[in-house]
Amino acid sequence: MMNHGKFKKLVEKLYSTVSELEEVFPGRHFTPDGHMVGSIGECLVADAYSLELMTASNKGFDAICPKGRQVEIKATQSKSAAFRSEPEQAIVIKILPTGAFEEIYNGPGKYVWKEFEGKKLPSNGQYQISLNKLRVINEEVPDSERVPRNA
Repeated sequence: MMNHGKFKKLVEKLYSTVSELEEVFPGRHFTPDGHMVGSIGECLVADAYSLELMTASNKGFDAICPKGRQVEIKATQSKSAAFRSEPEQAIVIKILPTGAFEEIYNGPGKYVWKEFEGKKLPSNGQYQISLNKLRVINEEVPDSERVPRNA
């Protein structure tokens, strides 16, 4: 069973260390990225939405929700998120320096994937979508199609 308080404190400590490093070395960036951000995001979301995480780098989804739907979790610190395929359900978050996160999108993957219709697949195999666009799409998702967040 996950210790929620300890997990949040560790993430907060990580971002505090990043901030201190950037103070010591002005002009250098120590932003966590890549696998670390993805794993932190997956754990934050799994905890906040009572999801069962699958093994890391599972193709097409990261977790299963209590209703059995497959959920692709995308965590970012930038201005966009990347998708390789259409997920059944998607939750996109922006990780905050406090160890908390902002939910950007929570809904069926079909609404996001629709944005890529007619577009050529980029050479890296991933479509990019801005967080601002995801926020707009998110406003149209009925609550009944979202993964419910813990109280």
